[in-house]
Amino acid sequence: MKENTDNDLISRKEAVLKISKYAALTALGTLIILSPQKAQAGSPPEAGGDPF
Repeated sequence: MKENTDNDLISRKEAVLKISKYAALTALGTLIILSPQKAQAGSPPEAGGDPF
């Protein structure tokens, strides 16, 4: 088992800052991907449907 040294450890404040960056990016990415209006606009028209 690897022993932790002082170089391997980070402070609680640093850990919270790193996690908050990932959380913000995840929330933003989820909002963009799951946005219903953009998803509908990006989908192709129905195959064989009425073009008018």
